[in-house]
Amino acid sequence: MDIISFMQFVLGAVSAFAVSTLVYRIVAPAKKKVSVTDLIKDDVKGTSAFDRLNPDGTMIEKIDLFFAKKLKLDKKLEQTHLLLGQPDKPNPLDMLHFKLAAAVIFPVFLFVLFSHPMVILFVPIGFILPDIIYSAKIRARQDEILGNFPTMVDLVALIVEAGLDYITAFERIVALETKKTALEQEIDKMLGEVQFGYSRRDALIRFSQRVGLQEIRSFVGLMIQSDELGTSLVDLLRNFSTDLRFRRLNKAEQMAAKASTKMLIPLFLFIFPVVFILALGPIIVGLVKGGLFGS
Repeated sequence: MDIISFMQFVLGAVSAFAVSTLVYRIVAPAKKKVSVTDLIKDDVKGTSAFDRLNPDGTMIEKIDLFFAKKLKLDKKLEQTHLLLGQPDKPNPLDMLHFKLAAAVIFPVFLFVLFSHPMVILFVPIGFILPDIIYSAKIRARQDEILGNFPTMVDLVALIVEAGLDYITAFERIVALETKKTALEQEIDKMLGEVQFGYSRRDALIRFSQRVGLQEIRSFVGLMIQSDELGTSLVDLLRNFSTDLRFRRLNKAEQMAAKASTKMLIPLFLFIFPVVFILALGPIIVGLVKGGLFGS
């Protein structure tokens, strides 16, 4: 591979990436109308990580602004960062750099392996590959939160039934464990926001937005309803906890029903052929050597 071929490949990769981003911008779906369930997202306002970029700064900042603002990736990356639990690393800007680096490194790596110019078609795949990784992490985090959520609701109902309010119940639950789960970490953040001056309603809404689960939104709705209407919270939490456990049991039954169907593929591809070889192999060998095909 000479230097001219490599430069042609790099130029082609950059061109393909520019075309793919232009197509993405053109065919990107229009902003949908805000529904009642989306009001939670609009209620919480914060400073964007991309607002600190200087349009007249370095070339890297200009490239970041182009992809973040012109291609409208800023809100998507910030939402992903929020659902990851707002870790210090990676922040939304780091996530954008990761996407850009993957869009270049992935096809270059394939080109080094196969030395074929058509690998430039993998530029868009490299660009969306980090999104797949982040989505998997978000799903794992949400599954962990949902697994601990019914027990937490039961504890809140028990403490509220003892005469304390739900904020105090959250404080008692968080104080029980030294090593906090993802759900307890989010509750701890919510309690910290209340101490910093946020209203209970705003802190609860921010809590539901960081988790991104419908079950958490419903739970937050119960808390807000109890505060604003003065309804009995204990009965609501008991019924809500029962409904959560019923849904989890229902989901487990559905997964168990699908498992038998999914097992057919490895059975036919791997297990049945081995059984047939072990059972019929000696018979076939005997027939070939001294049976039907013997001289």
